[in-house]
Amino acid sequence: LRTQLLDPQDIKRTATHLSWHPDGNRKLAVAYSCLDFQRAPAGMSNDSYIWDLENPNKPELTLKPSSPLVTLEYNPKDTHVLLGGCYNGQIACWDTRKGSLVAELSTIEFSHRDPVYGTIWLQSKTGTECFSASTDGQVMWWDIRKISEPTEVVVMDITRKEQLENALGAISLEFESTLPTKFMVGTEQGIVISCNRKAKTSAEKIVCTFSGHHGPIYALQRNPFYPKNFLTVGDWTARIWSEDSRESSIMWTKYHMAYLTDGAWSPMRPAVFFTTKMDGTLDIWDFLLKQCDPALSLKVCDEALFCLRVQDNGCFIACGSQLGTTTLLEVSQGLSTLQRNEKNIASSMFERETRREKILEARHREMRLKEKAGTCGWGPGGRGG
Repeated sequence: LRTQLLDPQDIKRTATHLSWHPDGNRKLAVAYSCLDFQRAPAGMSNDSYIWDLENPNKPELTLKPSSPLVTLEYNPKDTHVLLGGCYNGQIACWDTRKGSLVAELSTIEFSHRDPVYGTIWLQSKTGTECFSASTDGQVMWWDIRKISEPTEVVVMDITRKEQLENALGAISLEFESTLPTKFMVGTEQGIVISCNRKAKTSAEKIVCTFSGHHGPIYALQRNPFYPKNFLTVGDWTARIWSEDSRESSIMWTKYHMAYLTDGAWSPMRPAVFFTTKMDGTLDIWDFLLKQCDPALSLKVCDEALFCLRVQDNGCFIACGSQLGTTTLLEVSQGLSTLQRNEKNIASSMFERETRREKILEARHREMRLKEKAGTCGWGPGGRGG
């Protein structure tokens, strides 16, 4: 099954972010913007849309921000409310009952200085709290009841000096409601920063880092069944990490010919994840079936795919492209239904690979110490470690 939602504008923009309506899979909010730095053609529209999938020919509602939306998220507690992160760094809110115009908007001087690449609703009692991340190196918390300025700001400076000029640009954001004080940031520099929002000092809010990508981390998501394990997508690979092993990822895909652009776990199956690539393909990985290649590779369109979003029941995937086309795909039952014993197999696989990485880490540390001490063992007949 394929449905396509086409950007109704003449000058096409990239579909940069997708959000499923929280109640079922009838509606999809799509953010559209041109991310080529200062190269947006004259006359390009700022509009983004909410689509009703029963009527894919024209959008159900147009959202009219003053600056194009890079990200857009439905509020899980109040489905009339959407949160947008703008190209100019502002945070905007809509209430669909009130129509197309922005209901709440942060003030420019207290907002991000760069495009907002990540916005997430927090699981708060009020349902009005959220946070955002930008390539300006800042993560900001907001309460949409008084959105003019953020309630808190953390600078992504891993030297812990809180210098904005040293901060790493945030390009993906992860928050798992079962770990309410933790959040993670994927950066332009290929490093994941793990943070604790409730640390005593700002410097202590940056807990640790994970590095292993050669370019921006476009996707970062904890496994819904095993939140200690998380997926990153960047450069030519997707990697799975464990919080217990900081030196390197525990599993990874081979290097692809095309750059990867996004990725997400299946919400129903712990061993399945999805990735999109610059060559227009969607890959579905099932490491119960095979580890070296995708279980299924689909050519979705001729231009680059830019983003993907899996619907909560795992049955539908939406992929957004560089020319603003959103393609909806239905996932086969085998890939969206929990397999027998899958949780145990996935869990023991994560644990085994984490143990293996730890052993390798220890061996590397030992070798480095030996090298420092000048006893590397490269004597006659010795092969070193």
